Amino acid sequence: MKSTLFAVLAFTMVGANASHADDLTQAVNGWRSAHEPEIVGKLDALTRYKSIAADPPGLTAAATALEKELESRGFTADLLGSADAPPVVCASLTVPGAKRTVTFYAHYDGQPVTPSQWSSDPFDPVMRSGPLGADMPAVDWKHAKPPFDPEWRLFGRAVADDKTSIVAFLAAFDALKAIGRKPSVNIKVVWEGEEEAGSAHLAEILRANAAKLSSDLWLIGDAPVHQSRAPTLYFGARGMLGLEMTIYGPQRALHDGHYGNWAPNPAAMAAQLIAAMRGDDGSILIPGFVDGVRGLTQTERSALAHVPPTEGALEQQFGIAGSESKDGLYASLMRPALNIRGIRSGQVGAEAASAIPVDAVVSIDFRIVPDQTVAGVRAKFENFLLAQGWTIVSDAPDAATRRAHPRIVKLAWKGGYPALRSDMTSPAARAVIATASKAAGKPLVVLPMMGASVPIYFFAETFKVPVIGLPVVNHDDNQHAANENIRLQNLWDGIDTYASLMGELGW
Repeated sequence: MKSTLFAVLAFTMVGANASHADDLTQAVNGWRSAHEPEIVGKLDALTRYKSIAADPPGLTAAATALEKELESRGFTADLLGSADAPPVVCASLTVPGAKRTVTFYAHYDGQPVTPSQWSSDPFDPVMRSGPLGADMPAVDWKHAKPPFDPEWRLFGRAVADDKTSIVAFLAAFDALKAIGRKPSVNIKVVWEGEEEAGSAHLAEILRANAAKLSSDLWLIGDAPVHQSRAPTLYFGARGMLGLEMTIYGPQRALHDGHYGNWAPNPAAMAAQLIAAMRGDDGSILIPGFVDGVRGLTQTERSALAHVPPTEGALEQQFGIAGSESKDGLYASLMRPALNIRGIRSGQVGAEAASAIPVDAVVSIDFRIVPDQTVAGVRAKFENFLLAQGWTIVSDAPDAATRRAHPRIVKLAWKGGYPALRSDMTSPAARAVIATASKAAGKPLVVLPMMGASVPIYFFAETFKVPVIGLPVVNHDDNQHAANENIRLQNLWDGIDTYASLMGELGW
């Protein structure tokens, strides 16, 4: 009966106005509207922690504060990990009579910051009346009377990715308690502090604490909702693998009038190599790269067919004339990708010199899909280079190596983990879809897999239970960039969703 997933969605909406879940949402919204300054204040306070990899004390301080927040709500909480990693905030709450246990995951760390690129201090949150622009002044929310304008946005690093999810969880729990609603499931919490640095220690921590963290379902509070602003669930995420690739030319820069067309030019070599491995439509030209990729099921294809089209609006928003792929945005995200993050060679503009540069550095990230492996991607890429006549090194080549090999490339691989697509038709999946849809009061956007990468494969591999993404933040939140922000309506919607899944979920 896998083709009946969207019949479940339709059934969910029948009589929704009279549903118990809608009664819950109304009660939660009533509590939230009376506590908006308190909720925003909690998000403001959490955003002020400099919880980035460059500030280990800031990470520890944020984790300690979150541990106290959970303990104050009756959770049994611990900080897991070692001296080599930021703490993982782990907590549990047993609910008498509950038959299922659900783990809620998010990360409290944020991307690095370049303060000069921000319009305000990234760790001194600023409320604005809308998206950043000349006509979007700051708002003195601390002295404003609720209800707040739902289009206001709070700006700060990690405010959307993922601190809004964390605050939405806490506020939803508070709302349930205030209205006298007992959770329908036992609750566990895992809030990580190393996600933006690749979660290098997460798998080890999960395995070491498998019994403590065991549950029937993991809900992942990361990523933005669909570009239409519709409530969204995703059932997987692409994996990723990073690569810094250095291509070598002459040992010193050479006058390009005297030596151009004769001395190897690493910038040109890099361009030729990129063109050989990546097509104009984004397809990967490396032989065998997509061999063994798992195809989409009928249910997954049906889910994609129901995703609202937003490509035209996005093209206008991004200032582009069209897309690389002809398949549409979300169908394109179901495929592996080879993204060129950056290229550096020589100088440009006023600093440009008429010289052949000594090297070219290409930064790449691979987005991989089921059933590709990190080792397999590495092997296929390296075999491709060897077949193209490249000599692969792991350190800068010495003079003898340069003289012996005309095409030398240094590869520095960065971390990596595989992709995940959970079964969209499992009993837990159907229950989450039904419960979240009732809370929203309208159909959801249900994605087989999001294009970005989150190390949720670790959870499925370790615990052998369904893993479902629960995004709440706005799609235009500038995550991983300057001026990251959260739209208040997304925070309010997130509170509704978390409250519903804590208070109504069952299967």
